[in-house]
Amino acid sequence: MVETDKDGNLWLFGYGLGADLRLPGYIEGYVRRFWQASEDHRGTPEAPGPPPRVWGAAYRVPKDKVAEVTEYMNIREINGYSIQYAPFKRPEDMSATYQDIHLSADVNSDGSTIRCLVYIGLPDNPQFLGPQDPQALAEHIVKSRGPSGENKDYLYELEAALNGLSPESEDGHIRDLARRCREIEARRQ
Repeated sequence: MVETDKDGNLWLFGYGLGADLRLPGYIEGYVRRFWQASEDHRGTPEAPGPPPRVWGAAYRVPKDKVAEVTEYMNIREINGYSIQYAPFKRPEDMSATYQDIHLSADVNSDGSTIRCLVYIGLPDNPQFLGPQDPQALAEHIVKSRGPSGENKDYLYELEAALNGLSPESEDGHIRDLARRCREIEARRQ
């Protein structure tokens, strides 16, 4: 059973989800890396694509959609991810606190964090790849494709989404991987 706020809404951290409210921000204590294999969405068992999972957005999923969204997310993220709850923080450049915008979420006393569900690829799962050589990883990303599409497209979309969240949200690891992938693609043309 997932945890919901007092109104029955689910707060889910991520990127690219549809919900009735989206708030940019971040979680602390984690890093985003393409160190998780994906045999079910951005790759196959023969060629697993490594999707990343810490900038993103908190999505408020209304209570009438919680079951549907959690069922979808549990299928999408089932291959090696664990459900965690983390404090989601607003960007420093955002003037309003979460209390100021009258959220029903589990907000801390100063209005700066919301408790969110987040799917995390922990090192003890069988899909965890560990640290990767960036160039070899980029080569792998460019060739990985699964039922959810090409891994490189996911990387490029993630890079664009992160760059649009906040002046602070650029991710050096993602930027470097995207640059390397574009260079590989350019050499192949």
